[in-house]
Amino acid sequence: MSKGRPRTTGGTLYRRRNSALWWVRYRNREGRRVRESTGTTDAQQAERFLRKRLDDRDDGRLPTVLASRNLTFGEWADWFLEMRSKPPLRAAGTHRQNLNAVNLLRPAFGDVRLSEITPDAIEHYLSERLKSERRYRTKLGIRHHGKLKPATVHQEFRVLRRMLNVAVKQKRLATNPCNAVEFPVPISKTTRKPHYMTASEQKRIEFLAPDYLGNAIVILTEMGLRPYKELMPMLKSEVDLENSLVHIADSKTSNGIGDMPMTERARNAFKSQMEAVPDSEYVFPRLTRKGRKPYIGSLKKVWGTTLRRVGVPDFLIYELRHTFATRLSAGGVSDHFVTQMLRQGDAQVFKRYSQAKLAMMREALARLDRNANEHQKFLTQ
Repeated sequence: MSKGRPRTTGGTLYRRRNSALWWVRYRNREGRRVRESTGTTDAQQAERFLRKRLDDRDDGRLPTVLASRNLTFGEWADWFLEMRSKPPLRAAGTHRQNLNAVNLLRPAFGDVRLSEITPDAIEHYLSERLKSERRYRTKLGIRHHGKLKPATVHQEFRVLRRMLNVAVKQKRLATNPCNAVEFPVPISKTTRKPHYMTASEQKRIEFLAPDYLGNAIVILTEMGLRPYKELMPMLKSEVDLENSLVHIADSKTSNGIGDMPMTERARNAFKSQMEAVPDSEYVFPRLTRKGRKPYIGSLKKVWGTTLRRVGVPDFLIYELRHTFATRLSAGGVSDHFVTQMLRQGDAQVFKRYSQAKLAMMREALARLDRNANEHQKFLTQ
């Protein structure tokens, strides 16, 4: 009995009548024939498409890939906002930014399949957005005022790139088209650079600041904590003065959670602040009974007032993290480990430091140069 011609495990390229595009034909693991368009008129690109499909089949990824062919950007955006954007995975502020960006991206890409989003389409979207005007909602309706800032459009581009990167990791997309897109406007010239507080500025600010603010400034510049997410909500039980450690129970990312050593200056500031509020479980309890939170929720007003009294140009208190990073770098700490000290590196990389992490952090803090900005001024004089 003849068994007939054996089935080929490879595939073929062909063209349909009245179509300039190449199509592929191959069999899946169950032996069923699959036909689909490569979306290209280039034979070499079509061959690469076929090899990719055969590799996906052999590795067991083909069902997921084929199921994603009809997945639209709008459907993926809904999944992303629900599964990769909401707290506690991301901060509430980050989720709001993602939500605003997606609302602006939907009109352009909402009904488009993920696989059909091209670099040209993304560049066209960015070009049109950069020509758009800023819109304000008022009681009289929507008003327009001036062109959009490039940084605003770049934020939308960052969210889109992040969404498509997740799609690639989830095997919903072969490659991220954003990787082939160059933002048409230089962002570095349109965004304000963070202020690096000099040692002399810090002494003047601490002298005129209220005691609790002075203690916060010392801690932020000595440890690089996030002021509103990590320091203000901190409980006294999370501060170990005996071992010079603080435990960060909640942070912007999972990398920020853990133990952090403190310098002697930071330890003294913690001790002073805790002794000043003996009846509270928080290190920085709220100043009035009207506060919505049991701890200080904002330092914006007192911070701005203090800077004006000192005569220093206004900058965000969050930028003291940048001052912390600058002083570490000036003290000879490598850029890679400065990233670890800021607790915002990749989680997989961070695990490699888990065994000697605290010892390495203590060594890095010992090299913190508090006069980094003063050195540069002296050299330029």
